[in-house]
Formats: sequence, structure tokens, C-alpha cells
Amino acid sequence: MESIIQLKGVNKWYGDFQVLKDINFEVSEKEKVVICGPSGSGKSTLIRCINRLEEHQKGEIIVDGMVLDENTKNISAVRSEVGMVFQQFNLFPHLSILENCTISQIWVKKKTKKESVALAMEYLNKVQIADQAHKFPGQLSGGQQQRAAIARALCIEPKIMLFDEPTSALDPEMIKEVLDVMIDLAKGGMTMCVVTHEMGFAKEVADRVVFMDEGNIIEDRKTKDFFENPESDRTKLFLSQIL
Repeated sequence: MESIIQLKGVNKWYGDFQVLKDINFEVSEKEKVVICGPSGSGKSTLIRCINRLEEHQKGEIIVDGMVLDENTKNISAVRSEVGMVFQQFNLFPHLSILENCTISQIWVKKKTKKESVALAMEYLNKVQIADQAHKFPGQLSGGQQQRAAIARALCIEPKIMLFDEPTSALDPEMIKEVLDVMIDLAKGGMTMCVVTHEMGFAKEVADRVVFMDEGNIIEDRKTKDFFENPESDRTKLFLSQIL
């Protein structure tokens, strides 16, 4: 299948510290890729570069045929096609859940309020919190807030969804409700890149698993091969510690 995301020789530095080192990475349309690795390995930076929340200094990133560089028109076009769900929910606390879900449609997609509300309610229903639409984020549990954040990202009707450790800020009993929503999305054919330590989710959903360490991609394999026959000693050590 054709690649919808391509990273070619991508490098990124924070000052003197190199966080991404010659990254070559592709994702095909409708593919589900889990990215894992220890803290500080560069995995969150990698997916944040895919929608230009982080700038790379060297190499090439192409998303749905558009090169991500200084061209602000391309950046806006990519962001209108790429939904992002963060570790911290990043909902606007002064807006209702419904307003959080309509604001990007009105400003980015130029939809009417009526159209935006209808679509927002459709996705809030999909993530099973339509009854919370008129509440504010602070009135919801962590799991509900993260499901609201997923609905908000879906409201721009993206081609690609990026998840940056979406369950790491949640209490253990709330993790399943968020993962269930993500599993439903995956079954619906959404292209997904997910940074997570939830290996059960990876086994169930991912087509491929990518393991990163110290800014490098150490291993990139089909899910079954990754878990049953990892090649790198570093990957084997990581898996032995988290499984």
C-alpha cells in the first residue's frame, strides 16, 4: 500500500542534544503502528514532528503527499488531516465538551455551527459520552476527558490519528475505556500511530511495532515477530521488563 507518512533521514536537536538520529520511517494508509521504548527515547518527538508540533532540522517529512517544511500553507493542510491526542488531555477548561469539539471545525474546516454541533454529537456518541456534552472538562473523570479529546480530534475528520501516550495520565481503571475507543477506531480502518506502553493494545491492534532507544529506531517489525522473535538484545531487555 502507498505510504501516507514518510520520514527520510530525519534528525532533530534540542540545543546540543540530538533527540532524533537519521530516522527513516513509513506508515501506509490504514496501517496501525505502535511506537514504544524507554522514556527519553525520542518516540513522542517523532510523532510530534509528523504534524509539525516539533520542527526537525534535517531530513524530509512527507504527509499525504505534502512536504513539511517552512511552508505554512502545507503545515495548515497537514494539520487539517492529522488528528492528535495528547498525554494531558489539552481540552479548553473554560469551554464545554461540545464547544471543545466544535471550535476546530468552525475555525479550521469553516463549517457552520449547526454542522459542527451535529458532527460533534456524532463523535461524542461514538466515544460514549454524548450525555456529558454540556459539562466542562473539570466535571469529567480522566477517562471521560481523554475520550472527549479523541472525539475532538475526530471532529476534523482526519485521515491520520496520532496518539502520544494517551493512557499514561489515567488511573488504571480508566485505561480500558480509552483503549476500547482506540480499538474501535482501529477496526474502522483509521491510519494510526500510537506511542504507548500498553503492550496488550499493541498485540491486539498494531500491524507493526517500532522500538526506539536514544533517538534511534532499533527495531521495526510485524507485531507477531516483534513479540515472539525480537532481533535486538535491547528490544529483548525492554520486553522482559514490561511484559
